[in-house]
Amino acid sequence: MADAWCNRALVTHILVALFGMGSWISVNSLWVELPVVVDILPERWNLPAYLSVLIAFGNLGPVAVTLTHHFAPGCLNERVVIPSIQVLAVVASAFLAIFWSWVTTVAGEPRSLPFLLLTFVLSFVCCTSNVTFLPFMYRYPPQYIRTFFVGQGLSALFPCVVALGQGVGKLECLETENGTKPEKFKENFPAQDFFWFLFVMLTVSALSFLALLYRDAAPVVRKDIQAPEQQLEKDQEEENPLKNGGTPLSEEQVDVEKQTPAVSFWTLNNIYLLFLLGISNALTNGVLPSVQTFSCLPYGTMAFHLSVVLGNIANPLACFVAMFVLLRSSAGLGIMSLGGCVFAAYLLALAALSPCPPLLGSNAGVVVVVISWIIFTGLFSYLKVVVGTLLHGAGHTALLWCGVFIQAGSLIGALTMFPLVSVYHVFHQAQDCVDNCS
Repeated sequence: MADAWCNRALVTHILVALFGMGSWISVNSLWVELPVVVDILPERWNLPAYLSVLIAFGNLGPVAVTLTHHFAPGCLNERVVIPSIQVLAVVASAFLAIFWSWVTTVAGEPRSLPFLLLTFVLSFVCCTSNVTFLPFMYRYPPQYIRTFFVGQGLSALFPCVVALGQGVGKLECLETENGTKPEKFKENFPAQDFFWFLFVMLTVSALSFLALLYRDAAPVVRKDIQAPEQQLEKDQEEENPLKNGGTPLSEEQVDVEKQTPAVSFWTLNNIYLLFLLGISNALTNGVLPSVQTFSCLPYGTMAFHLSVVLGNIANPLACFVAMFVLLRSSAGLGIMSLGGCVFAAYLLALAALSPCPPLLGSNAGVVVVVISWIIFTGLFSYLKVVVGTLLHGAGHTALLWCGVFIQAGSLIGALTMFPLVSVYHVFHQAQDCVDNCS
């Protein structure tokens, strides 16, 4: 019987991770494939600016969901909304693989209208997922929230690994009669194949969600353990999260919880946790990704690729660690957040000093920048999982606000950096195959 529970729990963890993977894999894939498509689409290197604006407009989804929860509590059913937006994402990714390179004329100028429209649709789905996927996870015991964040980490890791296999950004410095010039290697496979990979991943995520719904249909009801004498049993289950027998809440229990006034949610501790969550997402999803090339490329393409790949490995790894070691101290979370901010400040300083940061031309410089990205990503990834787990205990509404603050922090970070990077050009990128500091 114990083995049966273990197998059931393990399968559920895998399905939850694959479900979480679909939340942001679309936008992450678009960003990592950007170096390929900018050489083909007419917007060229103005495309990142378009992408940032379209992702910002994608926040119309979270706004609509939040307003629905506020003015019509209990009317929005995640079991209906989630498969709807997943189907929308799957169809949009298939169209993207087919029509991404099509160009139309708008106001006399060539524009990649299909690519931009489909990018908006995928951004809309990703943004909406933060305020639908997380509240849906309230049905499950807290340890599955951590697995969900592991899946979100995989949504960044998988596209990076595929892009590395594709050979994105590889170049060689060739000596010519006119001096040294960079020459880019041709990709191992085209962007169309990469977008079909995105289609497959979104399909897998959608099928995983359907499998979760099917497994939830079993007539097993989880009862929340509240009695003090039973708290020890709950703690023992959390010590071995892959082998516990926790089962999802029934739909009736979730509906009752939704309709219960959440008068006690806005405590100082919960506001503090949401503040940490907003700050961490502003830095990890908005501020630092905008300047990663400026902080890494002066040290070489190898430093950049190692920072991207190892940083994205640190994300799910930190989430996995949180499944077994959970820091519940508010002071400890604050210290961890402060430590992450220190590394964020260092990376921002490197970006501001580009193309001539300290330790340029030495192995020490490469090691320091790569380790800084790993620690920065790991600390804040762990912090997000812990906050999500702690807020799980505050109910369905708490996880809704968790998603809202994740999205709000990401949006504020992106909008803050956009004018600095794309309008005022505060950061300067190093030129390939050129001594930028002589």
